[in-house]
Amino acid sequence: MKKLQNCLYITKNGAYLHKELETLVIEQRVDGKKQKLMQIPIHSIGNIFCFGNIMVSPQVMGFCGENGTGLSFFNMFGRFQARVVGKQTGNVLLRRSQYKASDEQGAVIARSIIASKLRSSRGVLMRHSRNHGETLEVKKVVGRHKQIIEELKVQTDLDRIRGLEGEAASHYFSVFNNMITLKKPDFKLNGRTRRPPKDPVNAMLSFLYSVLGNEISGALQGVGLDPQVGFLHRERPGRDSLAQDLLEEFRAYIVDRLVLTLINRQQIKVKGFEYDVLGGVMMKDDTRKLLLQAYQSKKQDVIEHKFLNEKVEIGLLPHVQAMLLARHIRGDLDYYPPFFAD
Repeated sequence: MKKLQNCLYITKNGAYLHKELETLVIEQRVDGKKQKLMQIPIHSIGNIFCFGNIMVSPQVMGFCGENGTGLSFFNMFGRFQARVVGKQTGNVLLRRSQYKASDEQGAVIARSIIASKLRSSRGVLMRHSRNHGETLEVKKVVGRHKQIIEELKVQTDLDRIRGLEGEAASHYFSVFNNMITLKKPDFKLNGRTRRPPKDPVNAMLSFLYSVLGNEISGALQGVGLDPQVGFLHRERPGRDSLAQDLLEEFRAYIVDRLVLTLINRQQIKVKGFEYDVLGGVMMKDDTRKLLLQAYQSKKQDVIEHKFLNEKVEIGLLPHVQAMLLARHIRGDLDYYPPFFAD
């Protein structure tokens, strides 16, 4: 089993990341003088995420490429910009099989992924209802999700599968605010908005979806699959379609639950966000730091994987699902078992 290594998140604008012997050093100029912010062993880091104006030395980029350490760049909203990629790994025959499966089995795998997404979404809604009481609106969405899962079983048209997924997502986010339990909620989801997000809830969701999606891309490359050739999301230049496919399995269980928990426990404050001139919302440094710390802590939690019947750290789930997908594409598994949590 792959070891869950630490992730390094750099959010200080103007920070400089470089390599000293076998350590990573983060520095920043303060009043014209270099100030060392952190120095850590390089081999203890599995992924490096840079947000905003972060400078990285060529030596660090080279190390990451040679050793399969993820190095990714995002803007201040959390939108993915670039990633350092080393040598292509894996068997070329696996990738050939992946491309063939994308053409011939796209609908089968896509409907399995969406069914698992809806099971996890229903699980989030039902969990809230058990803890805080059921409302008619949530009950209707849970019921419709169940109907859509049944409809997916017989669907062979990929556009129809996408349409059902879009309908289910619309229903889910229409009752998202019902799960915010504060008496005077400062946080409210004003529909699902992105690029840029228009409210603090959307800002947190988009930010973590982007981070998790990039981790999934790295996991897919790690087992030799091509992150850009998927089954559900349409292919287009620059999009990791397969990573976006697998992200659907984790959105509700990992990201949505975490964001709701932080809001309802009042660990995140609305004053920790700021608006730009176009109405976009982004997190201030302290809020982003808190969110990333909570996300990193969440990844350490251990759950029982329903297909493997083994205990797995949440942070390893992308690697587990990438491995299972590769085994299915190679023909070692009769079907791909997507992740879900009721």
